[in-house]
Amino acid sequence: MRVLVVYAHPVGTSYCAALKDATLAALGKNGHEIDLLDLYAEDFEPRLSQEERIAYHDIDANRAPVEDYVRRLLKAEGLVLVYPVWNFGFPAILKGYFDRVFLPGVSFELVDGTVVPALRNIRKLAAVTTYGATPLRAFLAGNPPKRLVKRVLRAVIRPGAPVTYLAHYDMNNSTPETRKRFLGRVHERMQRY
Repeated sequence: MRVLVVYAHPVGTSYCAALKDATLAALGKNGHEIDLLDLYAEDFEPRLSQEERIAYHDIDANRAPVEDYVRRLLKAEGLVLVYPVWNFGFPAILKGYFDRVFLPGVSFELVDGTVVPALRNIRKLAAVTTYGATPLRAFLAGNPPKRLVKRVLRAVIRPGAPVTYLAHYDMNNSTPETRKRFLGRVHERMQRY
């Protein structure tokens, strides 16, 4: 399976980088064809420009500024997101990726005013993430990143596609043991991807 791994963290020595490496190793061991999209390393521009917003619903024009990213997404059969949760949300660069690449005609179509999912090529979706907050604090805040992955993104991919959400909560109080255990869990789950 061709898997697009979208990675969003600016620090190459971070725990999130270790999670990305574990994800890539497990997917590679399983024989998947991997396309790593490191948003920071590729210097992805997260801001939607005025011109892009004006052309947003013009399907012939809206892809032009992000054509390579759209092509990579449409070639993928699996999508894995690796990112930290900051302030109960995605890092700005990842949010910008969704704003600029998940366009009409790419991730959805408007048919008689109704949104119709268009990313039917994505047969599996996974997120690997970290939170500073505890599971309870995330729950009380509504856990927006989890809801976006498990509801919003699930709604635009192939119907019935499995969605995996792996989160290491309470990073503020993590230990080498909890981080090692979670890395093992990520590796094991991504080997079954």
